[in-house]
Amino acid sequence: MIKYRLICKDCENTFDSWFSSSKEYERLKKKKFLSCHICNSFSVEKTLMSPSIFMPQNDSKTDNQIQKYKKTKEVILKYQEFIKKNFDYVGDNFAYEARSSHYKKKALKGIYGTATKEDLKELKEEGIKTEIIPWIKNNTN
Repeated sequence: MIKYRLICKDCENTFDSWFSSSKEYERLKKKKFLSCHICNSFSVEKTLMSPSIFMPQNDSKTDNQIQKYKKTKEVILKYQEFIKKNFDYVGDNFAYEARSSHYKKKALKGIYGTATKEDLKELKEEGIKTEIIPWIKNNTN
């Protein structure tokens, strides 16, 4: 979503309006769907806007949110370490390896890797149980 400050060239009325994208604004403008709510003129144009800048305040709510984020990140990183130590990484071949293990009834070490949503849907339809977990990089930024 994008918010534009609009101005009517006829009556100089200014107002704000939301659009799904800048292309959507252009499409509506071209089809003459944008009009001034004061004088009904179609001479409506974008005007200069200052950017909206979020400045976090040092309040307890923000501090609590930061602490929750850090704690969640820490838990996810622990899960990732467990998975790396106890499962085999198969990369982009996850769907193939999961099928191979399932249909050959091999008692293999667990696997992890990447798969598309379509692959995961197909695996589920075939009765192959998979789980999606968030995977984040361990950086200190």
